Amino acid sequence: MEGDEFYGSAYKGSKQFTQQEVNTANATGFGAAADDYMERGIDLNEQLIRNKPATFFFRMKSDAMKDAGIFDGDILIVDRSVKLVNGKIIVAVLNGELLVRRFHKNFSSAFLIPENNRFKNINLAEFNNFSVWGVVIHSIRSLG
Repeated sequence: MEGDEFYGSAYKGSKQFTQQEVNTANATGFGAAADDYMERGIDLNEQLIRNKPATFFFRMKSDAMKDAGIFDGDILIVDRSVKLVNGKIIVAVLNGELLVRRFHKNFSSAFLIPENNRFKNINLAEFNNFSVWGVVIHSIRSLG
């Protein structure tokens, strides 16, 4: 590890000011009552992405997680820097195939649990080629 350099993310968000720092112009000399509640638009990057270099987008191509509210065609926001914890929904690489499942670990083994009764639980002890690609942090669904 000697000589290794580590760098953080250069992305600091686009928020340049606070709500109170929003400049307003008023020709009458009195501020409007609504000026106290003025906000700028919502930046989805700030709301949905915690670590930009480690965040990726996937499109769900299965209904294996429909009971968790993730449907075929949804866009998944996956963060590779989030620590794997029991019960999280993850993108897993199993024998070269990407799967979206809930991770469950007990004392003796680990499982990938689908949120649809049509699919079986996957016991990870039966596979040699398994890795966690990232943790799903958001799901975006188009209603149109």
